[in-house]
Amino acid sequence: MDTRQIEYILKIAEENNITHAANKLFITQSALNQQLIKLEQELGTPLFHRSRTNWHLTEAGEIYIRNAKEIMRLKRETYQTIHDLSDGKCGHLSVGFTAGRGINMFTKVYGTFHQLYPNVIIEPQEGIVKHLQKMISIGGLDIAFLTLTDKDRTDDIYEPIYEEELYLVIPAGHPLASVAPEEGEDYATLDIRRLQYEPFVLMDRHSTMNTMLNRIFSEAGFTPQVLFETGNNHTIISMIRANMCCGILPYYYVKDMDQDFCCFHLPSRPTWQFTASYKKGRYLSRPARSFIDLMKEQWGDRTTALHTD
Repeated sequence: MDTRQIEYILKIAEENNITHAANKLFITQSALNQQLIKLEQELGTPLFHRSRTNWHLTEAGEIYIRNAKEIMRLKRETYQTIHDLSDGKCGHLSVGFTAGRGINMFTKVYGTFHQLYPNVIIEPQEGIVKHLQKMISIGGLDIAFLTLTDKDRTDDIYEPIYEEELYLVIPAGHPLASVAPEEGEDYATLDIRRLQYEPFVLMDRHSTMNTMLNRIFSEAGFTPQVLFETGNNHTIISMIRANMCCGILPYYYVKDMDQDFCCFHLPSRPTWQFTASYKKGRYLSRPARSFIDLMKEQWGDRTTALHTD
């Protein structure tokens, strides 16, 4: 099934710019424009409102793009089903990960997966959870690995891999760093209200962690003094190391922290879930199923990220 023309038009819509789309497709702008004009002549109507810097869809274009995405989804699903008939040893698998931990998790699993499916080409993508959820819902990703709360879930499928605790983290030089854990515990528990006048650097409102942060500070009864918000946990770590702020971080980042940091349980021990997600009702290929199972083996309850004392 030759769907190159559909892929070309989808890329123009994605980039909102024919020049950028041509660069991403590794073809000339002239060749891409000819394909678009040919299609518009065939349909008898333009698909894009054109400008020098921004192309956006006409009403006809919106109809075309909506159905084009469905055509591409059906193509992928058809190929996956047929590949599974031949033991699933070839094909493509698009996998979404959150920035930060995602690529490290991918590299831990990829070697084993490649041995099982040496002819399956994996296309990893990084993004914030809400973007990855959208890609799952429209068929742009086969599977994605996401950290979220029940409140952040969509109608698609979420398979739990592990439950993860969030920790309060302060610089090692902070006066409260001397609070000692009780006997038998690795981490002390600290009431966050003792830091209500301290600056915080937190994950931004686009992150699913924002749901957890709102709950934590609401339960504590104060609004934090936010130095700034970021989309990257490593930025929070750098700022704490520089003695500029406090922060709240998942155990994935806490477990390997050095002497520059002091980490605490919060009294309520807040947790969220690390999950594998895929579109409800969509065919899940054998390689996709295998990749999820490998992630569970590597990162699941056997090596749980929910710290217990």
